[in-house]
Amino acid sequence: MSTEVSGRSGLSRRHLLAAGGALALAPLLAACGDDDGPATSEASPGGGPWSFKDDRGRTVTADRRPERLVAFVSTAAALYDYGIECTGIFGPSKPIGGRPNPQAGAMDVSNLTSVGTEWGQFNIEKYAALKPDLLISNMFPAPDLWYVPAESVKKVEALAPTVGISVARTSLLDPLRRTAELAEALGADLDTKRTTDAKARFEEAAETLRTAARANKGLKVMAMTGDQENMYVAVPDSYCDLAYFKDLGVEFVEGRKSDEWGFWEFLSWENADKYHADLILVDNRANAMTPDQLAKKSTWRQLPAVRAGQTVPWSMEERYSYAGYVPVLEQLAAAVKKSKRLKA
Repeated sequence: MSTEVSGRSGLSRRHLLAAGGALALAPLLAACGDDDGPATSEASPGGGPWSFKDDRGRTVTADRRPERLVAFVSTAAALYDYGIECTGIFGPSKPIGGRPNPQAGAMDVSNLTSVGTEWGQFNIEKYAALKPDLLISNMFPAPDLWYVPAESVKKVEALAPTVGISVARTSLLDPLRRTAELAEALGADLDTKRTTDAKARFEEAAETLRTAARANKGLKVMAMTGDQENMYVAVPDSYCDLAYFKDLGVEFVEGRKSDEWGFWEFLSWENADKYHADLILVDNRANAMTPDQLAKKSTWRQLPAVRAGQTVPWSMEERYSYAGYVPVLEQLAAAVKKSKRLKA
């Protein structure tokens, strides 16, 4: 998902849709060289050696298991579902409309130090003060760490090693599995009732969505986001969640990639009706257009799905835990089940 959109109005792709001096701290962990082999992990049960191989093929090793963790907010929220708490976060965490940011999951972000909430913000001094053992983020796509500014990477990596989980151009099942493996490496018990129940509920919700899609065959679903100039139609195979929903039988409008990143088709609002959709998934992130803002666009209001009230929030950056995706699957299944096929 390099949820990036090419420059317009002076904005970079990442800013739109995701939307000083040398610092020296002797890191407690050492990152080894890249390795083309499969990603693996090795958790130390106590204070022994620790290692984890991320989705870039990089292996992080340490004399002990990392404890002071700083992570992208959705990644931290996924780890929290497994009982792993972070010291700091970065990325969108401020409340939206007076409600907790959906990317924060079940975490109380008021108890965490944020080193930056906007795209391009990453306060190195705050990060250094946290004395991190490890930084963790998603990758849209690899090898870039989501919300870690390119100009800050060297300073960030000088303070602590980094781990990246790939979440683009694959099935949702992959980042779910890899995040669980990372949580286990960091000390989580994946056999607790809470964790096993969450996975069972996820599998049940997936079957519910499969059944709904089968029962409403032919229903066309479109995933989108927007800004004042354009509407962006998702290329489903580039997004792990949409790709998985397709595997379950959901029939998506197939946006055509408009740039080298291949995640969106850019449509001017005058051409917002290019595709017919019976149900529309609407980006729910903090930097996406709100329903009220979308409603000011006449071409949006005239779309058949919008006129029929057949829209549902799209958790485009949901946390990659089974617990996180249960309500996502259930909500989509309910929407697919009750939506009607509409005339173009």
